Amino acid sequence: MLTISEFGRRTGLSHKALRLYDVSGLLPPAQVDPANGYRLYDEEQLERARRISVLRQLDMPLTKIAEILAGSDEEALIRLDRWWIAQEATTAARRATLQYLRDRLSRTGTSGLPPRPVLTRDVPATKIATIRTDTDQQTLIGVIVSSTYEIRAHLAAAGATLTGESWVIFHGAVTPEAEAPVEVCMPFDGLVDPAGPIAIRVEPAHREAYCSITMDECAFPRIMLAYDLVYDWARAAGLPEAGPPREVYRPDCHLLPRDQPAVDIALPILERKA
Repeated sequence: MLTISEFGRRTGLSHKALRLYDVSGLLPPAQVDPANGYRLYDEEQLERARRISVLRQLDMPLTKIAEILAGSDEEALIRLDRWWIAQEATTAARRATLQYLRDRLSRTGTSGLPPRPVLTRDVPATKIATIRTDTDQQTLIGVIVSSTYEIRAHLAAAGATLTGESWVIFHGAVTPEAEAPVEVCMPFDGLVDPAGPIAIRVEPAHREAYCSITMDECAFPRIMLAYDLVYDWARAAGLPEAGPPREVYRPDCHLLPRDQPAVDIALPILERKA
């Protein structure tokens, strides 16, 4: 058995960190001396402690660390890779936002979108697998990416087939200061049971107005101009909203040229009565 001082020395973790990991349930001591309350650790806990230390250096939240270390090493590797892909997507989105602001400050860019039409289409009832969660603007891209990978893996394990574009429904206003529920949706064919955060439902048939934007135009806050375009068009046409707005992603949109249409900003609308 190792004292907290010896255990901290061998793992590079401070007393404060070890107490935090104890309280959170992430790394409780093997024993606590009932007489003096001293924490004692087993040598077998060294590897887990070192893994926690490395993951914390990546700024991974404690809840995510607990999730990654909960299963086998193979499962941990899959979860780690998914988390890292989400982090890289978030960084790319922040970089695009920074470039947007730099362009505005240097007066080399334009705050508007190049002219484009707002179109309408009918969307049939569609069976989808979804994950719904709360997020703010800063973590939105990571949530979308990680949820997409989780749904894809679940569908693949069930032998289901993806049938087209995926989309994200915004059930509230996602801002840099406030969270709101978003729903990542993926259409599929096959028999799939819900599992964990993944629900199975049918998206009702509806008509929607939409405009297409490029991956470069997806950067916040520039993307909000596309939302304004669709909402303004619907109001001018006298077509009431029939559901929350959504972003419809073309298959492998991240692989498309950055200046090519890749995402549709869509708004369900009521059909105009004759």
